[in-house]
Amino acid sequence: MTPEQMLDVAVEEARKGLSEGGIPIGAALFSADGELLGSGHNRRVQDGDPSIHAETDAFRAAGRQRGYRKTIMVTTLSPCWYCSGLVRQFNIGALVIGEARTFSGGHEWLADNGVSVTLLDDERCVTMMQDFITANPDLWAEDIGE
Repeated sequence: MTPEQMLDVAVEEARKGLSEGGIPIGAALFSADGELLGSGHNRRVQDGDPSIHAETDAFRAAGRQRGYRKTIMVTTLSPCWYCSGLVRQFNIGALVIGEARTFSGGHEWLADNGVSVTLLDDERCVTMMQDFITANPDLWAEDIGE
């Protein structure tokens, strides 16, 4: 699978989260050969649990793996420090990001620490986040800790 095809899975997750009244961020964890291991979306609002970010949801859905170095985390938005820590803690080898215009988290730090980072600057992801932030500024500020 190409990075763009992998991102399609995360975008669908983000749309699902938005349709549930949540924050439209989606993620998926893939094996090196493109097998989908797990996907998820930000469910902080839906579940009332501040720890359920898209990346953590996808990671949990993937279940236990023998190792993570050859996995690829795909996310619609640059990962926050919490999710960047997850990538680093479990030694996930690659990260594909839909966009970092509306929020730039820890992806540069991850790249500096050996994670292969691909930033796609996908217009679908940018538009979805810009529209959400405009319509829900207080909820967005809560999500990013402001």
